Formats: sequence, C-alpha cells, structure tokens
Amino acid sequence: MTPAGHRDKAERITQSLQKCRPSDHEAVIEGAMLAGSHWFNLGLHRLGVLPPDRDVMHAEFLTKAERLKIGLVAEDMVEALEEIEGSRALFVRGTAPGGEDAARRALECLRRIREAALAARPIRGGAPP
Repeated sequence: MTPAGHRDKAERITQSLQKCRPSDHEAVIEGAMLAGSHWFNLGLHRLGVLPPDRDVMHAEFLTKAERLKIGLVAEDMVEALEEIEGSRALFVRGTAPGGEDAARRALECLRRIREAALAARPIRGGAPP
C-alpha cells in the first residue's frame, strides 16, 4: 500500500474511533490496532526502512533482524504498537477488568505512533517515500 493509502485509512479509522464510548473498549482497542498499523507502515515507508510495496502487519511478526533494524530508528512506534497488540488478548478476546483504561491507553499509543509517523524523515541510506 502506498504511504498516502496508509494515511487515508488511518485517518478514517481514527475518525470512526471518535464515535465510540469508553464502554466500547473492544472496538477502541481493535480500531487503535488497525489505525496504528497504518500509521506504523506510513512511518516505516517515510523513514525508508520498507519500500511501499512491503508492509508490516503486526510488530509481533517481525523477524529479530527486522525488529532490531526498525527499533533502532523507530523504537517508540514499535513499543506503542506492541502495547496495543498486547492489550487485545486481555480486553478484546478476553474478559479482563479495566477495559476502559486499556482503551484510553490504546488511544494514547495510537497518538504516539501517529506523531512519530508524521515526523519521520528518511534515514541516511534509506529511500525517500
């Protein structure tokens, strides 16, 4: 997907999240994961870490080498996306208490990913988007 495609999808999903209530924590966390994945890929494309024809579906599926490389230039994005991913098992698929707090935290992680993606500039040796 192109960087512009990622941005468009992330923005539409984020706008939809504004319609959710705190009690809709499953939808908020799942939406934050979807939007966060798009912002994450936009950031990686803008950094020149990945070409536009290659996307990361989940941070948990990165190889150790990919995780290390991306972590060196985008650690906050990786950590924020992993935090959202980690909350899905407990609060979307599970019944752990504290779902509303987890949803607020997912939105904070989404904000961090978005800001980092929009601030991303090609790293030395990376291809511009």
